[in-house]
Amino acid sequence: MDEAGTAAGTGAEAASPADPADADSGALRGTLTIKDRAIERIAANAALQVPGVVRQSGGLSLLTGRELPRADITTAAGAVAVNLFVAAEWPYDAAALTRRVHDVVERHLNDYTGTTVHELNVVVVSTAQPPEDEPADPPVPVEYHESDIVAARSGPRTDLSLVAPLVPLAYPAAASVAALIALGALGVAFVAARELLIVRGAYGGAPWLRNSFEWFGRLHWEPWIAPVAVLLVVVGVVAIVVALKPRKRTHLPLCLSGPVPTVWMRRTDVARMCSARASALPGVLTARTVVDRRRALLRVLAENGTSATDLVDTLRAELEPQLALLADPVPLVVKVRYR
Repeated sequence: MDEAGTAAGTGAEAASPADPADADSGALRGTLTIKDRAIERIAANAALQVPGVVRQSGGLSLLTGRELPRADITTAAGAVAVNLFVAAEWPYDAAALTRRVHDVVERHLNDYTGTTVHELNVVVVSTAQPPEDEPADPPVPVEYHESDIVAARSGPRTDLSLVAPLVPLAYPAAASVAALIALGALGVAFVAARELLIVRGAYGGAPWLRNSFEWFGRLHWEPWIAPVAVLLVVVGVVAIVVALKPRKRTHLPLCLSGPVPTVWMRRTDVARMCSARASALPGVLTARTVVDRRRALLRVLAENGTSATDLVDTLRAELEPQLALLADPVPLVVKVRYR
């Protein structure tokens, strides 16, 4: 026993580095980088392990990346914010399902990547009917226990400087110009391939490029050249303006307690919300709302005999708290007319 212990001690001493600096340099040699795409795949695969979450794909989803479940992440300072989009099998209990998905995905990300999940939003964007030969499971009742809360979430949360997610923007105006340029490039490629076949003797048609260059070489000043030149200058300026034009915001951020906005609403949805609430008030026949960058304009058709002042006060008391949910609230303008 003593000899074995002595041999083991000798081997340990021989394996240990002679200089502590060598140990430090060996420990700091190399780094580990986890790509965002890998974290997205881990989150999506973890969501599939929850009963009731199904994989949904079809059409061009494999090419466009719209397959479900799908994760959009934002990473910074060793933490990650996740927006997880899933498809659920009907029928299901939305609260219980999203709670289970939240816990499973957070645990997998913490175990497999070592990152802290700062925020995890689960969005059920689609439902799938179970196969006819399989009986549907009844919805599971919601039961919350203290043990369901992940330990990392129960501790004190430190301030994290998260990178804000991308703002929802409109379709770029330069897309149409880019499509025309792409079509022109395909046309040039076709003409070049045709000229090559003619030079090789594989095609017996008349060359287009040589005839075109000869025509340009014989060309002299003509009255139509000036307007064509002006038109080309205008087209070039318009193309530059379109390429540099910023994309418009299509959604409005909502006020949240988090450091960055992650929930957005379209102006159309805000207008519909205001119109629906206004239409439910007594004395209002119809209501129509238009929300732009400067204001929310509410046009109300009221019953005869209704006090305009009281109605406007009631509408403001009902709608202004809803507009206050926006990160940048817009003023409410009410216009009342009678039948």
